[in-house]
Amino acid sequence: MTAEEKVPDNTHNFESIFSLLRQEYPDAAPALHFSSPLELLVATVLSAQCTDRQVNQVTQSLFKKYRSVEDYAAADISEFGREIYSTGFYHQKAKHIIESAQIMLSDFEGRVPDTMEGLLQLPGVGRKTANIVLSRAFGKIEGIAVDTHVKRLSQRLAFTRNDDPDKIEKDLMRIAKREELETLSMTLILHGRNVCVARNPKCEICVVNKLCPSSKV
Repeated sequence: MTAEEKVPDNTHNFESIFSLLRQEYPDAAPALHFSSPLELLVATVLSAQCTDRQVNQVTQSLFKKYRSVEDYAAADISEFGREIYSTGFYHQKAKHIIESAQIMLSDFEGRVPDTMEGLLQLPGVGRKTANIVLSRAFGKIEGIAVDTHVKRLSQRLAFTRNDDPDKIEKDLMRIAKREELETLSMTLILHGRNVCVARNPKCEICVVNKLCPSSKV
């Protein structure tokens, strides 16, 4: 028996688990502050390997200085890097954001693309970031954003046997209703931050511990 085959299939409990988690987190909502698709795109890129709280602190002044795609496209990469330094990986993030703005000017009439295909053409934008921008900025549900929390909980709850985020996304889309994918993502993220943490998960206080095959209780 392979390691994958040893993982139980718990998809039959999905509705019950999701229902309990929604009761636990009735106001699951994005924590990133933004007022436009452009601001959301920038904030989401900055949020990689960084807390939403720290990103919000940085963007508070950043969004006052950079108000348009043109502003980002013309930014000095060294100066911009210093401005986003505290979000981590600032060299790469600065490069991606500036290059994305330049591509939006040349290929998308200076607008943030509102399709999965268009967003994936921007440097540093994968399906996770694209799903966030599409759902929160344009109200388009194309899939589910699979971050480290969603990945960890999907595996622990045995909703998937996969390790690749794109495959996990497909597995979740098979068991959840399309209109619930955004809520599912935020709910799993909140539960992952508060209870089902990476190390020493708090199984004793978890509302779904009786339905979770990974529970230590």
